[in-house]
Amino acid sequence: MIKLVALDLDNTLLTNDKKISTVNERALKAIASKGVKVVLCTGRPINAIWHYIEQLGLTGADDFTITFNGALVINNTTRKPLAQQGMTKSDLAPLHAFLKANGFPMDVLNFDQVYPISDLTKSIYTLGGDIQFEPTAFADLPEQTYAKAVIAAPKEVVDAVQAKLPADLKKKFHIARSQPTILEFLSLTTDKSVGLKALLRHFDEDYSNLMAFGDAENDAGMLKAAEVGVAMANAQPEITALTSYHTGTNEEDGVAQFVSDYFQD
Repeated sequence: MIKLVALDLDNTLLTNDKKISTVNERALKAIASKGVKVVLCTGRPINAIWHYIEQLGLTGADDFTITFNGALVINNTTRKPLAQQGMTKSDLAPLHAFLKANGFPMDVLNFDQVYPISDLTKSIYTLGGDIQFEPTAFADLPEQTYAKAVIAAPKEVVDAVQAKLPADLKKKFHIARSQPTILEFLSLTTDKSVGLKALLRHFDEDYSNLMAFGDAENDAGMLKAAEVGVAMANAQPEITALTSYHTGTNEEDGVAQFVSDYFQD
């Protein structure tokens, strides 16, 4: 039985203008009223998506969010981590060296702020919410745990990064293209599915109780793991091929279409 519905944001739950439609809002609140947990799964920190959490009413004592693509599972009200993982500065050093040699940008995120790496090409990375950006040379980065590194640049630049990535770097990171202009580098054990596994365990449940919605590479793990993994009609072709469950586009309230049918009385 499905007890938890996990939702990617961009190009899945959100419309193209970055809003949760009234139709999707009503459908998700309807299943929540039946006892189904609704969980947002994003690459962003919780502060950057707080307005979505409030809109959906996910502010109870037992509401959580999967952030940083699975690196942090956080309680929405207490902001206490349920599960956390990441990388060290030394883990990121080979990536920095490659990007510097090839003239590419880099942003590094801990669980609170963004460090645009100032000795590299300027990044176009942005985040909503009250998130601090502190330009820092890589050598001056503090020794701490980092959630992810991001290459944010025009699509053709991100294409070039992917084309030039050496095999040894591909073995060091879980690499996912979350948007055409964003390539993310996470620890090998970081994935939305891993964060969801920790959360399901917290509720004494497992993947057989999970429904997940997504459209892009960083959603692949949770779509494959879920009992019901749902690809949006606007999903990347390789994501569509992962599952036999499909729905309308993010502009057609695809999430509401599917959950309203699946959980109908």
